[in-house]
Amino acid sequence: MSDLKRTPLFPEYEKWGGKTIDFGGWELPVQFSGVKHEHEITRTKAGLFDVSHMGEIMVEGQDSLPFLQKMITNDISKLTPKRAKYTFMCNEDGGTIDDFIVYMLDTNKYLLVVNAANTEKDFEWLVEHKEGNVDINNVTEDYVQLALQGPLAENILQRLTDVPLNEIKPFRFEDPVYFTQADASAIVSRTGYTGEDGFEIYLKAEKGRALWHSILDSGKDEGLEPIGLGARDTLRFEAKLPLYGQEISETISPVEAGMKFAVKVDKEHDFIGKEVLKEQIENGPKRKLVGIEMIDKGIPRTDYKVFAGETEAGFVTTGTQSPTLKKNIGLALVDSQYAALGNELHVQVRKRMLKAVVIETPFYKRK
Repeated sequence: MSDLKRTPLFPEYEKWGGKTIDFGGWELPVQFSGVKHEHEITRTKAGLFDVSHMGEIMVEGQDSLPFLQKMITNDISKLTPKRAKYTFMCNEDGGTIDDFIVYMLDTNKYLLVVNAANTEKDFEWLVEHKEGNVDINNVTEDYVQLALQGPLAENILQRLTDVPLNEIKPFRFEDPVYFTQADASAIVSRTGYTGEDGFEIYLKAEKGRALWHSILDSGKDEGLEPIGLGARDTLRFEAKLPLYGQEISETISPVEAGMKFAVKVDKEHDFIGKEVLKEQIENGPKRKLVGIEMIDKGIPRTDYKVFAGETEAGFVTTGTQSPTLKKNIGLALVDSQYAALGNELHVQVRKRMLKAVVIETPFYKRK
């Protein structure tokens, strides 16, 4: 795997027993101590994730706001510095180019944190549609990104800084936050991809390993552990947070994925894909993402076909045995007529048709 990209934290993986895989061209840890254990640690204590493979794109200039309003589905006109918003960027057919968070760093200065495998595609899409006085730069290599997630995250991180972290509300951030032990300043946002409370931390690439050590040392008596991609996926899945390429893609719209809260068709600026998405919101999409629980014994894996009687109704986007619920569950994109709660479906597992039922999502909500 020598030709794969590595984050600045790669040397730390081996120290903790990390087992690495090829993830979108990056050599990243799928697990350290085991997926189910790491999942449980994050739900009950805290987990530390290296997510430095994520992409960062800086958009700035006096026309950056109207430009972004044209490019994204959410409305950022009321954002103020140190606030963030989740959004989608769509194509003309309403399909999803990517989903990401927009951080307003300052007037006319925005940081987009995008999916790793989509970084180049997103950058090229933005440049292709550039209008007005706007500078667009891929600044991914400038940053290390850590995610500290779980109910003990705030206590653990607070020991390392004088900035009152309890004052950072969800989808807000503080910048700069100085971490004494690591001699590092960072952007610290109250965001995450696990369904738990926690923070995402952006800092200079050369300071990443020092902060990684500081956080793990701070949390060692609280049970903090490093967490790999495997548990990151089961955590986000239980919370029904979409994964690009599965719940959303260039052929699956945010509305079909049940994320219309981030699609503001009434905002002042038109945006790419608006007409298709508006029609889906007003008349209902032809397909809907639903939660399913297996009645028969079996796990609904990604891309397994879903049937309603003899009719092929859709496909599984993600499925597993839920570590929290101890049930075999999945997310499936199905024709809307079969999406009602309690509706019986069948999942084709190899040559068998296994019974499932449509259930409420998200599967997990923190108390």
